[in-house]
Amino acid sequence: MHYISTRGGAPELSFEAAMLTGLARDGGLYVPASVPVMATADIAALAGQSYEEIAFRVMWPFIGETFTEAEFRSLIAQAYAGFGHPARAPLRQLAPNHFLLELFHGPTLAFKDFAMQLIGQLFQAALGRSGERVTIVGATSGDTGSAAIEAFKGLSNVDVFILFPHGRVSEVQRRQMTTPDEANVHAIAVEGDFDTCQGLLKDMFNDFAFRDRVRLAGVNSINWARVLAQVVYYFSAAVSLGAPHRAVSFTVPTGNFGDIFAGYIARAMGLPIEQLVIATNQNDILHRCLTGGEYRTEGVLPSISPSMDIQVSSNFERVLFDAYGRDGRAVAQLMDELKTSGGFRVSQGALETLRATFASGRVSEDETRATIARMQRETGEVLCPHSAVAVAVAEAHLTGAPMVTLATAHPAKFPDAVEQATGTRPALPPRMAGLFERPERVVRMENDRQALQALILERTGA
Repeated sequence: MHYISTRGGAPELSFEAAMLTGLARDGGLYVPASVPVMATADIAALAGQSYEEIAFRVMWPFIGETFTEAEFRSLIAQAYAGFGHPARAPLRQLAPNHFLLELFHGPTLAFKDFAMQLIGQLFQAALGRSGERVTIVGATSGDTGSAAIEAFKGLSNVDVFILFPHGRVSEVQRRQMTTPDEANVHAIAVEGDFDTCQGLLKDMFNDFAFRDRVRLAGVNSINWARVLAQVVYYFSAAVSLGAPHRAVSFTVPTGNFGDIFAGYIARAMGLPIEQLVIATNQNDILHRCLTGGEYRTEGVLPSISPSMDIQVSSNFERVLFDAYGRDGRAVAQLMDELKTSGGFRVSQGALETLRATFASGRVSEDETRATIARMQRETGEVLCPHSAVAVAVAEAHLTGAPMVTLATAHPAKFPDAVEQATGTRPALPPRMAGLFERPERVVRMENDRQALQALILERTGA
């Protein structure tokens, strides 16, 4: 199994090299040279299996020779041992033919744990063999950062630097990043929005002298291993609802596009997915692109669903690569236009491909609050605002196929928004007791790459 860059100017890599590299040296994102297809009988055979067994069978064709079967099974088992539900990703029924996929039973109460807990194990195993040390830098709109810190804190061969937008994450999200006391963890509050943080991250990866000096590695969803781990719960949910003998649809609250791109890969592998529905809040660049054909940033508006407050959806580049016939030069030109002029127009052929692949919808702040209140009243389910955005969009796209809406975070991560909508403040699980009493460690910085790199050099001793 080999991996190629979406911009066509970087060497092909193995799974391990692509995982440890993160962003390709031409600025592109790694994708499989080809997507392995599962036979219908093999998908059917997933029924009744544990989440860990489904994870092994779905991901193994992508791994190549990086790990032995026994080693990979062991790493999967360790990754999900700390989850708070035996099913790992249980389904709840909201209405006839509408189901909620709970992805918040991991250690940081968000869907990012499914990928980050596994990638932490994969990194540790790969680095343990080589004896090398890496510096992980991540940008987060709230959930990726805490999941990365939880996965990598205390490891002897990794330093972790997490950039988050100052004042634009919930208090729970912030404290999950700033209260760990392990010496290899560094939380950095950046003046700006998530796109500011993501821009700093990409600029550091493109400074090759710095990148090589600190052995920079990325665990944002630019990292293919992150996407791969998220493919699994599409299979587990769909098989539970009758796949491959009937099609299933999914609605995904979408910011950086990695989570719904995992669904796109699941469909490419042969999972019968009828609809992949992109749900956006008021930062609706993806919805505007699909409906109008132009991908153009308009500035980030803070919302009650902050993990979706994104205008530059990095993983969208991966699906554009396919929509443009895997033409790396065409994708590189689009990304250059995005950087220099703030947007680009999608060609008619590519737009038709995207529209045949994805549906989309947008939800306002008032609609989000109303959905949280209505779901609690009608079903007893308390939704985080991101999950509520997805539920509202999903309801407009119900057909004969079962609809699965991804619930991406525990409501207690966003207690203010939930309390505004319902009058009740959701409590954190007992295992997170004391989060608000722990001292915080955080560095506040301007949008200054040179200052940031100087801090990283100082902290790592590189």
